[in-house]
Amino acid sequence: MESYPSKMNHGTESNEKRDDGADPETHNKYKEIIATLPRSNIRHWKVDLYQYEGFWFPLQPLEGLLLAQDYFKPQPNDVILSSLPKSGTTWLKALTFAILTRSSFGESTNPLLSRSPHDCVPFLELEIGSNPQNFNSNVSLVATHIPYTSLPKSIISSGCKIIYIFRDPKDVIVSLWHFSQKLSPEGVQTSTTEDLDLKEAFELFCEGVSIAGSYWNHVLGYWRASLESPERILFIKYENLKNETIYYVKKMAEFMGYPFSLEEEVNGVVQNIINLCSFENLSSLEVNQSGPRQFLSGMVGENNAFFRKGRVGDWKNHLTPEMATRLYQITEQKLSSSGLTLHISANA
Repeated sequence: MESYPSKMNHGTESNEKRDDGADPETHNKYKEIIATLPRSNIRHWKVDLYQYEGFWFPLQPLEGLLLAQDYFKPQPNDVILSSLPKSGTTWLKALTFAILTRSSFGESTNPLLSRSPHDCVPFLELEIGSNPQNFNSNVSLVATHIPYTSLPKSIISSGCKIIYIFRDPKDVIVSLWHFSQKLSPEGVQTSTTEDLDLKEAFELFCEGVSIAGSYWNHVLGYWRASLESPERILFIKYENLKNETIYYVKKMAEFMGYPFSLEEEVNGVVQNIINLCSFENLSSLEVNQSGPRQFLSGMVGENNAFFRKGRVGDWKNHLTPEMATRLYQITEQKLSSSGLTLHISANA
């Protein structure tokens, strides 16, 4: 099997550092920082959240973020895949991975057939954040839920490209709520924590208290950055990717520097990638149907938690008209002066 293209090397080992690249003094500094942060007192998303630089994070990703801010060194050809949770992250990982590795694997040998997209593309604040000095991946893709304003400065200065995917907030809150219900404390079959009621989850979401939230500030951060550097940041709406998948797959390939040749298009390579990464195909694979996965420190679930429906508009089955109207009004208020239009409504 051929190696993946554009292998990353994000640092070299140092005998003076711990395995994660930081010395004990640095770790103590992080603990002191975290101890001063606002903290949620109820486990409303199954884990406590800490407010850092205006956004909310579980402890493990926050520690990884602090490490990455200090130590992560991307390569100029790296591509950062950024999103809020439950905004199309799994699909974006699969599509970009398939695009970059299309010349390395045949249709029947692509790792996506036997590995989760999350095993193919690591998260900056989880896998990489825990060992930023020595992290070494086989493909130049890095995923993150980190807001643009909190990204390591090394990413901004490196010139590497960013693909940001966002989604109608009504579907985001419904998907996030369902996802949280599928997680349990490690070592128990059923969660002993009280499940978060959808109404309560909705209220917290509106207040910006959700993983990597607030939704609107997260989207706006990447939107404004894309206006300043359109050649470096590709801004994609999930619903548009669903409706015009061929167009956006080709656009992503060109943006990443791996455009499809005319011969590839004639031979159906683009459509093959779309078929491989479709919700129907990925969700039917054994690797994505079962098997435990540790999502955050102390929390486990099944791989199928990443594959619920993938539909646009499923929120109609869960949110009341009053909820939808409120999200619409908040969105209009938050984005009114930004020039960004999500093209969502209270009833569609």
